Amino acid sequence: MNGTRESSAELAASICSSAPFRCDVVVIPPVIYMQKVSGLLKGESVLMGAQNVNSYEQGAYTGEISAPMIREFGCSYCLVGHSERRMLFGESNETTVAKIETLLKYQIQPILCVGETIKQRNSGHTVQVVSDQLRSVLDFFSPSDLANALIAYEPVWAIGTGETASPRVAGEVHGSIREIIRGKDQNLADSMRILYGGSVNPSNAYSLMSEVDIDGALVGGASLSSIDFIKICNLAGEN
Repeated sequence: MNGTRESSAELAASICSSAPFRCDVVVIPPVIYMQKVSGLLKGESVLMGAQNVNSYEQGAYTGEISAPMIREFGCSYCLVGHSERRMLFGESNETTVAKIETLLKYQIQPILCVGETIKQRNSGHTVQVVSDQLRSVLDFFSPSDLANALIAYEPVWAIGTGETASPRVAGEVHGSIREIIRGKDQNLADSMRILYGGSVNPSNAYSLMSEVDIDGALVGGASLSSIDFIKICNLAGEN
């Protein structure tokens, strides 16, 4: 919940001026700025996502945004299960599954966020927490359903805190995530892109994305600076 119409447009225009990149780039503005941002994006060079969606397609859900609404603006991706939605708004694994089901119907690629709190990490429950969040989705959908989905591992303790999981620690969790997916389907595990999110910045992006199972970044605070975001995109293209 950052920015204004003007600042969002400036960010999008600056990012597009550096396109094309050697990696896939998605910008995810607040929904009320989607129309403005979508008019600035360069076709397939920079795509757009949504920060949230309701699982219902229409109805008496005042204040909510549906998949067909965001699709109208050319939205290609949507975050689901973000830690802030889980922690602050009480969204459950079941809520996340319902949202993914609706997104797939409208051919919007879900970015499923999973991750643990500092208490869960300190008690040694990281893999169990992430596994529970992930399996709720893997058990509901077929491998073909999830062919275009992405996973984002975002340790809650590293979001907006300046703390970042070390490349080794992040890489180990990403490896565990891939193994969990492999238990569902080998081809899905091989093709699934798993992103790291948690205080990613130009100083740590390259070392994080050099880990074998980290395929990209879900950029938070650093995305509010076009200079930093572009640097991260270029670093991603080097891996």
